[in-house]
Amino acid sequence: MKIPKNHSKIVVGIPARFASTRFPGKPLADLAGKPMIVHVIEKAMQANIGQVFVATDDERIAAVARAVGSDVFMSQAPHNSGSERLAEAVQAMDCDIVVNVQGDEPLIEPLAIQSVVRPFMVDSSLEMATLAHPLLRSEDLYDPNVVKVVCNAKGHAMYFSRSALPFPRQAQAAPALQHVGLYAYTKDFLCNYSNLQECPSGEAEQLEQLRVLHHGHSIAVSIGDFHCLGIDTSEDLERAKKILCQS
Repeated sequence: MKIPKNHSKIVVGIPARFASTRFPGKPLADLAGKPMIVHVIEKAMQANIGQVFVATDDERIAAVARAVGSDVFMSQAPHNSGSERLAEAVQAMDCDIVVNVQGDEPLIEPLAIQSVVRPFMVDSSLEMATLAHPLLRSEDLYDPNVVKVVCNAKGHAMYFSRSALPFPRQAQAAPALQHVGLYAYTKDFLCNYSNLQECPSGEAEQLEQLRVLHHGHSIAVSIGDFHCLGIDTSEDLERAKKILCQS
């Protein structure tokens, strides 16, 4: 993959914590014979766009990551999000773009990781980018666990929501897009991210990206066949096992 001329170095960070509220220890949960975090690391390495590292505060996760050849950054401060954990990690790193691959996305495709940085190649003023794909099931439009996004004519996000978005008031509504929780940022923007104050919509929806929009920053959205499965519960893990067995 060609590295954008205006950004010479990309790093791929994987934030991972052990103390998940809904699924404690999920980065180390067994998935097809190896810890889930290993699947994520392997996908990130296959993307082949830059250094891969895991940012964690747990030595158990760190040990597993090191064993498969990943760099590790041990975070010291408490964090409210994976973005804030990565911001601490990249402070002293030599990089221009930081890709945030969530540690609970074991089925993420290398192509998706490559695609999230492509908008930076054509827009030197861009600060942040993410992905989306057309909604697969009609019932997902009303599922609060499925985050939807609406974009403007420039391909930038207008709003993210757990509610039906856009609401299908008429029979032929605009096609809905499902957000994929994969992000890329310039290093400068990521390092200043934690300085953005929380906003009412972000707190209500529990979606950290809404505070970026609230403060007037743009998020480019690449749309494609980026179908992922975030692991939030033990049921999600079972679904991922079935998908891997079928592939």
